[in-house]
Amino acid sequence: MAGKSSYGQFCPVALAATILAERWMPLVIRELLCGSARFNDLQRGVPRMSSALLSQRLKQLQFAGIVERRHGAAGIEYHLTPAGRELFPVIREMGFWSQRWLRHDLVNTENLDPDLLMWDIRRNVSGHAVARPGRYVAEFRLSGVPISRRYYWLVFDGATVDLCYRDPGFDIDLYVEANLRALTRIWLGHIPVGEAIRDGSLRLDGASADITAFRSWFALSMFAQAGMDRTGEENIRPPSGLKRSS
Repeated sequence: MAGKSSYGQFCPVALAATILAERWMPLVIRELLCGSARFNDLQRGVPRMSSALLSQRLKQLQFAGIVERRHGAAGIEYHLTPAGRELFPVIREMGFWSQRWLRHDLVNTENLDPDLLMWDIRRNVSGHAVARPGRYVAEFRLSGVPISRRYYWLVFDGATVDLCYRDPGFDIDLYVEANLRALTRIWLGHIPVGEAIRDGSLRLDGASADITAFRSWFALSMFAQAGMDRTGEENIRPPSGLKRSS
């Protein structure tokens, strides 16, 4: 880490923070852990981050031995090294902690982003769960957003799933309607899918088989398990020797 400012401590947390606590860095690592490898795909996961800053953070991760740059079939790709893959539980626990302690802040208006939500949904859906030959299309209609960001299409073709931001012109098999905040809460595990359907915050329109199949292919966030946990704060204990501030 020569040439990089440090905390001047031998503490392992301090040294790790020198690398990992840079602005946007945990999110870039999250995207790599979620399977994104190409620059454009990484940027879709951090849409408010500039291309120049993303490039800088990737170079820092390469220098730290956390990421390696490879030539793939479609161009340059970025992959985690063994050291980078070991960060999975770190990022996961950060997400779980946020779900337990900051769950209401997660869905504040300033944090909602339909493009990011649909990108997350797309890369987690299971194409294999659509048990039919040929193309299958689900149209998402979001309320509470500008008209230019209201419609999205997931196009299934076998195991391949594409996200379209413009109407691809195919017949629609299933319509999915929800308010942006409601769909985000469903995705995070705050509202069970069945409950959202029953109370009308999630509306599905299509053939009975397609409505039933929705629950099979619609996978939740990697942090949703903690979002489903209604455990009270009093049941989450700090490590021995640490005290919560009052």
